[in-house]
Amino acid sequence: MTSTSLPKPMPPRPFLAVIRTIDRFTTLTGYLFVLFIIPLVLANVYEVFARYLLRSPTIWALDVTTMSYAALFMLGSALALLKGAHVRTDMLWEGFSDRTKGMIDSLAFIVFFLPTMAVLFYISIDDFLYSVSIDERSSSGAWTPIIWPLRGVIPLTAFMLALQGISELMKSLWAWRTGEFLTKHEKIEV
Repeated sequence: MTSTSLPKPMPPRPFLAVIRTIDRFTTLTGYLFVLFIIPLVLANVYEVFARYLLRSPTIWALDVTTMSYAALFMLGSALALLKGAHVRTDMLWEGFSDRTKGMIDSLAFIVFFLPTMAVLFYISIDDFLYSVSIDERSSSGAWTPIIWPLRGVIPLTAFMLALQGISELMKSLWAWRTGEFLTKHEKIEV
């Protein structure tokens, strides 16, 4: 006697297409934003060279380092969400079924995450536009670089996190409905 198991339910094609499109966009932009590591490293290397070998420290390296690290950190957060690298308390989480995890994640994305990203976007876009209008500059030193590009990173980050949050919400809703996640995140421990 052969036992026939029911085929695993698959999400509708448009549902999967939205998830895959968002995930691809996040992956592509995440790897593109890694390029911010170049000015971060170059500014630090040049500062060490100028300070210790030439005995002539720069006035700009700290600002370049701070801004490029901030941009790298913020713009990489959507990729971190995709990869499952954000903080989660595993003490209780590991004991839950996939359906329960899907329910908790779905509710968290709907109640907390997406509204927070909407508020962050709304507030930061206004700050960014004001910063552009006054040609805002840093007051941290003699160099006084423009800082509106860094202010623009904040609404961009909120938008990208919200977009990836929609993909993660869709995955969580599927897990809540079926008891199976569409994707498994590797366990990242620090």
